[in-house]
Amino acid sequence: MALHSDPTLEQAALALAERQPLLRARDLATHGLPTVVLSRLVAAGRLERVARGVYSLPGRALSEHRSLAEAALRVPRGVVCLLSALRVHGIGTQAPFEVWMAIPHHSPTPRLDQPALRVVRMSGAALTEGVDLVDIDGVQVPVFNAAKTVADCFKYRNKIGLDVALEALRDGWSQRKLSMDALWHYATVNRVANVMRPYLESVIA
Repeated sequence: MALHSDPTLEQAALALAERQPLLRARDLATHGLPTVVLSRLVAAGRLERVARGVYSLPGRALSEHRSLAEAALRVPRGVVCLLSALRVHGIGTQAPFEVWMAIPHHSPTPRLDQPALRVVRMSGAALTEGVDLVDIDGVQVPVFNAAKTVADCFKYRNKIGLDVALEALRDGWSQRKLSMDALWHYATVNRVANVMRPYLESVIA
């Protein structure tokens, strides 16, 4: 039977899309399925292309953080950070339209048509410590934990504003999503302990 008319391949791809809300060509290849099936399913209206190289079942309800999952698929060495991480943790009032992502210093800047990306470069422990894997639409998305994110907000206060960092600290503390030990640790990792000290002392006063 010709490849393009083999319904079993298409059914296998659709079954995979049921299990993985965001599907990539490499996911098909991993399961021994020809990637050309994707374009045929899109043409037939049985899959939709939600981002470059990323597909989903039409009309599927996806989480509000879908753009973070898409970015994680497209930027495999990236870690969701700053305003986007605050949003994941439910801290503060920021609602960024871009995905804020930390990448290694010498990595080329990712070129994405969508989602819109805001890149911050980090290295060493600042990039590797405090990373949680958060399941978003079936994708394991690396996101800095709450305390590391607050410390990052102080380190990058010139990018996002000191008011945002202070709001994140106070709101995260009041919600009991932060511990002083963790905040001090990541303040030290980020080399902003002296900057953060008076603000940390104020929240426990």
